[in-house]
Amino acid sequence: MQVTHGTVLPGSGRSGIAAGTGLTIGNFDGVHRGHRAMLDRLVEKSRALQLPCSVLTFEPHPREFFSPASAPTRLTRLREKLELIAEAGVDRVHILRFDARLAALAAARFVEEVLVRGLDVRWLLVGRDFRFGAKRTGDFAQLEAAAVGHGFGLEAMPDVLHAGQLLGRAYMMSGRVAHGEKLGRTLGFPTANIVLRRRPPLAGVFAVEAELEETHAVLRGVASVGRRPTVKDNAAPLLEVHLFDWQGAHHDALYGRHLRVKFLRKLRDEEKYGGLDALRAAITRDAQQARDYFKSNG
Repeated sequence: MQVTHGTVLPGSGRSGIAAGTGLTIGNFDGVHRGHRAMLDRLVEKSRALQLPCSVLTFEPHPREFFSPASAPTRLTRLREKLELIAEAGVDRVHILRFDARLAALAAARFVEEVLVRGLDVRWLLVGRDFRFGAKRTGDFAQLEAAAVGHGFGLEAMPDVLHAGQLLGRAYMMSGRVAHGEKLGRTLGFPTANIVLRRRPPLAGVFAVEAELEETHAVLRGVASVGRRPTVKDNAAPLLEVHLFDWQGAHHDALYGRHLRVKFLRKLRDEEKYGGLDALRAAITRDAQQARDYFKSNG
C-alpha cells in the first residue's frame, strides 16, 4: 500500500501517482466493523471500475486540532491504523495534515482543490451524514451537486448497526520496544516497554499475545497499561509486556524491535501497592492468571 503525507496532494504531480481513483474519506480510528464495511465496499466498487482504491484521512484528528484537551482517546496509533487499512486491500492512503489552512477551507474549495484536482476522484464513497469544509458547512447534498458538476460517481454508505460498539476483533497496541528502568527484571519479570505518547483507551493488567513484526512470531504473556503508581507518581503512560518465553539475556534482543500486542482478557485494574514485595506478589498472581487463561483457551 502506498502512503503519502502532508499538504501536497497526489494530483499535484509530485507523487507520481497515476490519474483517477476510487475514494473514501474518514478518520478510521480503530478501523472497526463499520469502517471495515466501508473499506470492503470501496475495494469492491473500485475493482469493478478498474480504479485504484484510496483512503483520505487526517492527522491530527480534527477534534484534536480544535479541542486538544477534550479530544477522545485514540483507539489506534497511526501505524496500526495504516496496517489495518492495508489488510482490507486498499491501494493508497493519503494523510492530509489537518491545520489552520485546511480548517478554514470552504466546502466548495475542498471539493475542487482536494478531491478533484488533488486526488482526481472518479468515484466517492461517504456516509450520508458526512460533513466537510470550514465550519462543517458541506454536506451530502452539496457532494451530490459537485459529483454532477465535476463528473464523478457518488455513493452513500448505509449504516452498519452496532459498528460503534464493537471493534470486531481483539484490541491491539503496537510500538518499538524501548529501554526502561529495568525494575521488572529486578522483580523477576523482565518486560518489553512501549512508551505511549497519548493517553491509552484502556488501563490495567491483561493476558496478551504479542507478535514480533520482523519474524511474525506470536508470544504469550501478561501486560500492564498505566502509570505505575507503586513506582512513580504522575508517570507517563507505559505499556509493559512480560513475555513468558523470553527471559534473561535473551530478552535484550527485543530492544528496538516492533511489537504488536493483542489484549485478550483483562485480569484486574491498575493498583498502588505498599512496596516492591507486594508488587512482586501481585505480578506473580497476574502471570499465573494469564497462564491459566491460555490453558483454558487453547
